Amino acid sequence: MANWCCVKQCGACCHLDPSDRPDLADYLSPEELVLYFSLVGENGWCIHFDHDNRECQIYADRPRFCRVEADTFQEMYGIEPEELNDFAIDCCREQIEGVYGDRSLEMIRFDQAVGF
Repeated sequence: MANWCCVKQCGACCHLDPSDRPDLADYLSPEELVLYFSLVGENGWCIHFDHDNRECQIYADRPRFCRVEADTFQEMYGIEPEELNDFAIDCCREQIEGVYGDRSLEMIRFDQAVGF
């Protein structure tokens, strides 16, 4: 069975381009929506994403919508805790494919890490 984990130095989830996420208002509060848009920088990347090191500069203090946690996903998406693992894997694979491609090093590293 595949187990979700965050793969360091990927950053696909830091590509916040709102045109890739037209349903943001469906799962973010009005305050979170304002915060989300304030984080979108050049070329759709989060302003806190360090492109050189490929890491979040505010990881410990990142917003709720940047966290893969059972209670957050249940509140935002209606995902039950027992569904989180598969949902998170699917989300990551979709985002990595969209940002880097389905045959990218990032996808290969993610698939290896989660045992896909």
